[in-house]
Amino acid sequence: MRYQTHGTCASAIDVEVKDGVVESVRFIGGCNGNTQGVSALVKGMKVEEAISRLKGIRCGFKSTSCPDQLAQALESMAKA
Repeated sequence: MRYQTHGTCASAIDVEVKDGVVESVRFIGGCNGNTQGVSALVKGMKVEEAISRLKGIRCGFKSTSCPDQLAQALESMAKA
């Protein structure tokens, strides 16, 4: 699934989930090292755990961040 981000340097996130577990994450744009790190850390993690850890993280003065947008993407997948 491709999720269009809002309020971050990354413009989108490609997310694959299988049986409630994050299979892969790829950020389009953003801070390359940070987004690669977040992607590697959540791989193999249960969706609920990833949401719990990432939701609400802010980037500087922004009201969101790439990790927060990933949590929102995972939440939207869970509702679908």
